[in-house]
Amino acid sequence: MIGTDGVTRIVLPSSGKIGRLSEVIGARAPGPDVSLADQRRLFEEVTARLPLAEGVRCRPVDAGGVPAEWIEPPHCRRAAPIVMYFHGGGYIMGSLNTIRALASRLSDAAGARLLSVGYRLAPEHPLPAAVDDGVAAYRYLLSLGTAPSHIVLGGDSAGGGLTVAVLMAIRDRGLPQPAGAICLSPWSDLTLSGSSIDTHEDTDPEVRRWRLTQMAELYLDGQDPRSPLASPALADLTGVAPLLVVAGTAEVLQDDAVALGAAARRAGVDATVELYQDMIHVWPAFAPGLPEATATIDRLAAWINEQCKEQP
Repeated sequence: MIGTDGVTRIVLPSSGKIGRLSEVIGARAPGPDVSLADQRRLFEEVTARLPLAEGVRCRPVDAGGVPAEWIEPPHCRRAAPIVMYFHGGGYIMGSLNTIRALASRLSDAAGARLLSVGYRLAPEHPLPAAVDDGVAAYRYLLSLGTAPSHIVLGGDSAGGGLTVAVLMAIRDRGLPQPAGAICLSPWSDLTLSGSSIDTHEDTDPEVRRWRLTQMAELYLDGQDPRSPLASPALADLTGVAPLLVVAGTAEVLQDDAVALGAAARRAGVDATVELYQDMIHVWPAFAPGLPEATATIDRLAAWINEQCKEQP
């Protein structure tokens, strides 16, 4: 049911596993004294253990000068949608490797080809490098003759915020909008004004204000955190594609998701915001071991196909 705030609250059948998963994640979360190099290494090591969907094929590609990877399920239809996806990692870590498992499962569930984008990271490449890479990858898809109506953008965490920043950037460059965009646990406000950053600290096993502060400082490199490409939740989103914004009620970035949806609706954008009871940050990454993750991926896949459905 949609509440008066325009948010749909969803309770998934419980597997009883989310509590134990949170404990495991919390136990391995790096502290403030861990170097960026070690944070990146740990992220790569942990995500490497996550299994890919069976039968998917992964192949590297140069997407307009941006390193990327095509992920294709064995049952992909010729007219299937194309998902262009941005990994999470706070703009300072993450890679094609860290997102491969989740991307493979989303691709498989949707029966869609997925282009995973290896955008440049801060502090080596601060804002707007990641946005520029996203635009270049989108131009690459268009250069292949792909109809915008068959493209859906998507991303998780920082990749969710980047997704909307890229929508604004292609709008401002006069490029056609895709069919839609999915934002999973998006980080959409780099001013860190959401109250859930503090109130949900006890239920979010990994994301903390100190980590977000560090990431924002490195990504912004002295730029204004209120700038549209940094904080889409504070921007004018007029003219961007329809959005599906998904977050958990146990995560620190819950308020970012709600604020992003509200900003979109103020601009007249078709925006659906769904909050999943007791779910943690980017919980779909833990499929298939977490049944709630698989159920959410199926929801994202259904929305992708609905947005790209041929209209009479």
